[in-house]
Amino acid sequence: MTYLLIKSLHLLFVIAWMASVFYLPRILVNLAETANEPAVQARLQLMGRRLYKFGHNMFGLAFLFGVTLWQGWRVFPSTLPNVTAGMHWIDAKLTLVAVLLAYFIGCGRLLKRKAAGGALPSSRALRWLNELPVLLLLAVIYLVIAKPF
Repeated sequence: MTYLLIKSLHLLFVIAWMASVFYLPRILVNLAETANEPAVQARLQLMGRRLYKFGHNMFGLAFLFGVTLWQGWRVFPSTLPNVTAGMHWIDAKLTLVAVLLAYFIGCGRLLKRKAAGGALPSSRALRWLNELPVLLLLAVIYLVIAKPF
């Protein structure tokens, strides 16, 4: 029961974090396309800052529950199973999650650059950049479900 609760909470916070990973680049696209509208720019920057903070909080909670699932068996051996013993899919998954986190932080830096008066890439480039996390998430989901190695 404890294992399923921790796994459910991990999944909940991962979904919340991924929502911010998907939406923050859309805010950047809108910022790039509304350069001549200061009121819209201010509103989008406020939304972006709040979303970025929310995303970091959700990642932190997902990370804590994920580490508990991954290594919790060492602390609570009678309650939590060792779900990755001798398996290496977890290494690939964690690598992809690190790439997703770097992507999210990169989007946050673009947001901060724009707030400081810097330029953004074109809206077309940002739209292409927006598609990257979908592919990474697909790979993470496949690794978690299939556990291919």
